[in-house]
Amino acid sequence: MKVALIGATGNAGSRILSELAQRGHAVTAIVRHPGAVPALPGVVAKAGDVFDGKGLAALLKGHDAVISSVHFTASDPGILIEAVRASGVPRYLVVGGAGSLEVAPGLKVIDTPDFPNEYRAEATAGCVFLDALRTQTQIDWTFLSPSAVFVPGERTGRFRLGQDQLLFNDAGSSISFEDFAIALVDELERHSHGRQRFTVGY
Repeated sequence: MKVALIGATGNAGSRILSELAQRGHAVTAIVRHPGAVPALPGVVAKAGDVFDGKGLAALLKGHDAVISSVHFTASDPGILIEAVRASGVPRYLVVGGAGSLEVAPGLKVIDTPDFPNEYRAEATAGCVFLDALRTQTQIDWTFLSPSAVFVPGERTGRFRLGQDQLLFNDAGSSISFEDFAIALVDELERHSHGRQRFTVGY
């Protein structure tokens, strides 16, 4: 597929870029500093600004799918969603957050007593983004939430998928950037969660 990846040099974005290239997709890596994008097969780096909706829409046009991997507090969901809609690209996949997942019926991770304050602004903005996507009727979107601990690790290919509930195992709730990237590119290729949020964890 021809894929536009917004935020291709971040923690998750760099792993998604590598996964896409490894699987033979043609990728336009949209970043503030194109020189920071590694030289990979099928990857073209272009400068883009997440707050420039018209410029972003022009960069996205002609792709089969858009993936955004940007901090929610460093972007605007309205601008991003409108840029995708205006570009005419049919699919939009978003690297989500864990804060909007449930740990019990009606209780989100962000609303638990021990939720760290340093992550509250980002998690709150992630919830707003997900709510905005859920109102969309013209875009086929997917929002993939990681587990609570989202860190560098191994590319194992061994993980579980869920829907709106935080995934746990005996070691807690975690997923590596590398395995998250596998789950996201799997979704790109299989198209199993159209207009849905889902989650990945060990």
